Formats: sequence, C-alpha cells, structure tokens
Amino acid sequence: MSPRIRGLRACRAWLKARPRAADALFALGLLLFGLPQMYLEDLPHDPEYDQFRTPDLANGLGVVAVTMALTWRQRYPMSVLGFIVAGGAVLTLLDYPPSIPGVVAFLVAIYSVAAHRGLAHSALGGLVGFAYFVASLTVLPMQSPVVLISDAALVVGVWVLGRNLRLRRAYLAELEDRAARLERARGTDARAARIEERSRIARELHDVVAHHVSVMTVQAGAARRIIDRDGDSAREAMSTIEEVGRTALSEMRRIVGVLRTDRDADQAGRELAPQPGLGDLGELLDHVRETGLSVQLWIEGEARTPSPGVDVAAFRLIQEALTNTLKHAGSQARAWVRLYYTERDLTVEIEDDGRGTATIMADNGDHPGHGLVGMYERVALYGGELRIGPRVGGGFGVRARFPLEA
Repeated sequence: MSPRIRGLRACRAWLKARPRAADALFALGLLLFGLPQMYLEDLPHDPEYDQFRTPDLANGLGVVAVTMALTWRQRYPMSVLGFIVAGGAVLTLLDYPPSIPGVVAFLVAIYSVAAHRGLAHSALGGLVGFAYFVASLTVLPMQSPVVLISDAALVVGVWVLGRNLRLRRAYLAELEDRAARLERARGTDARAARIEERSRIARELHDVVAHHVSVMTVQAGAARRIIDRDGDSAREAMSTIEEVGRTALSEMRRIVGVLRTDRDADQAGRELAPQPGLGDLGELLDHVRETGLSVQLWIEGEARTPSPGVDVAAFRLIQEALTNTLKHAGSQARAWVRLYYTERDLTVEIEDDGRGTATIMADNGDHPGHGLVGMYERVALYGGELRIGPRVGGGFGVRARFPLEA
C-alpha cells in the first residue's frame, strides 16, 4: 500500500472520529470557494437587480456566520437550520444578494434536520425551510416557472435524501444489533455446551474414581481377613491398595473445577462400573462396521497403559469422531483409526474420506457443535493437543495427542 493511500485512509479515519471538525472544514472550504466569487463577480446589468446592494464587509461577515453554523449541524440540526434561516432573512431584508455559501448552507441544514432527527422534527424543519424558500422568492427577481419548479424540487429532494439516509442508517444499526444479539446467543450456547460436556466428563471421572475406591475397599477387606494367616498376600493387597489409591487421587484432582450435575435416572447405580477404554476399541469398531461403515485400525509403537482418565478420553474421542463420520460422511465413506505410542505420548488419529466436512463444522440442530466442544474439553482436561479440520484429499480428520502420564 502506497504512503499516499495510507495517508488518505488515516485522514478519513481522523475526520470520521471527529464529525464536528469535518463539518467545520467543509464550511471553511465552502467559504474559500464562495466568498471570492461573491466579491469579484458583478451583478447582472438588469433593472430587477438594482435593488440589491453591492457586497461589503457586513455582508461577508453575515455569510461567514451563516456558513460556519454548519459546524454544529449534526449535534443541533434544528437550531442550525433556524439560525441559517434567520441569518438569510436578515441579509435578504438588508438587500444583499443571495450567495453560494448561504444557499448551500441552507440546503445542508435541511438535509441535516432530515438525517439526524425523527420524523416529527424533520417534517417541521422541512416545512420551515420550504416556507423560507417560498418567502425568499418574493424578493428575488422574477424567474421562469421551470427554474422555480426545479429549485423547489431541489429543496424537497434534499429533505427526502436526508430521510432516506436516516432510515438506511437505522436499518443497518438494527442489523448490527441483531448480529450482536445472535453472537451473544451463540456464545451463551457454546458456554452451555462446555458446561454440559464438563458435567459429562466429571461423571465419567467420578465413575473411574468410584471404581478404584471400590477395588481399594475390597482389597482392604481381604487384607484384614488374611493378615494373621497369610502375611505375604496381605502385603500384596496393601500394595494394590496403595497403587489404586494413587491413581484415584490423580483422577480426583481432575474433577476439581469441573461442574457436575445430577446424572440421569437411568444411570443410577452404575458408580461401581468402570468406563470403557482403549481395550474395548475392538468391540466399538465391530459395532461401527455393523452399520456398514468400513473402518480400519492401525497401532504403531509399543502399546503402553495410559492413565484411566486418558484411557476413557481417548476411547470417547474415537467414539465421537466415528459417530460424526456415520452421521455426516455418507454411505460410501471409509474411516481409519490410528494409535501411535511413544514413551511419553499417545497420538490418536481418526480420518474419513466422506463429504461431511461442512456439516460437521456447522451448527447441528439445537446443540451447535457439542461433539466438537466435547472433544476439545476432553483433550484439554488432560493437557493434550487437538486438531480438527478437513483432510487433504477430501474428508475429515481428528488428531489428538495425550500425555501418558498426567
């Protein structure tokens, strides 16, 4: 971008932020153009123009005052119109001829009243301006009917233009306000989706912790019964309790700060049942294949046992991604699931070659994007990274990296 264009844009932004200064500059430009012409141009040699006085200092000061009143045309349009009409009437009564700055200032004042005031005030201003225009015709030299009609149409047209621009601004303001309301509503829905997803994650974590606590309780009871006759088995049970307790505490830390709601009635009594994990991935893929979707699984690297929370989160991520594929990718789509194990990380990839990219990323009924929100929440909860988007060559892809150790 050239320096000249940048300078023009900066000047335009400065004037837009300071409308009074812009109006003052407009009035000054009008005076610089009109005053010299007023003093240098002679009146027509016609007996009808003999009634007008030659422009002098008083005439110039009056024109300057009337024109510079446009500085406040946006803030006080009715007052500015009244001042210009009064000033023009005084100059006319003093037998000074009409001037270009005075005529333009009058038209701009009528436009400003129509553009910056309601219908009642703008109509009143329009009537006052038109009455002044008709009254001024009585002291001006006789004009042809065509000129009179065109001048009257100009006054009315300026008022109509101001009203149309005001209505257009009001319409655009309403559109902006509606867009802002929709954006706020969308943000509210997104927050509600995050809260709902966090509640679901918290319930699943609660189930994991409850399962570990149940194991600890059973092991403690067994150790108490056999501690006198089988010390080695009791110590082994104690070691199991210690290990399971550490895992439960680690998962409990993740629950802190996650909103938890009452679970549905049909889930009551499941506290002791562990959530599915990657060990149940084969069963999940079999269920998906039964629907007709072709799914292939690759596992690379040495399989390691992740923490229970990561195990659940990875399984749910794959489940949600395949569900989206079933819903949006089409009947001929294929899907691939890949697990990459390293010493510290587990990377999960789910890809398909379907045609559901647009519908997955767009709103979904009454719950816009809840599945994608849930994916982000799950991965972020365990300090992982998630990338979701279109796949090279077509289709959709989900890639998540989980740390194996929290």
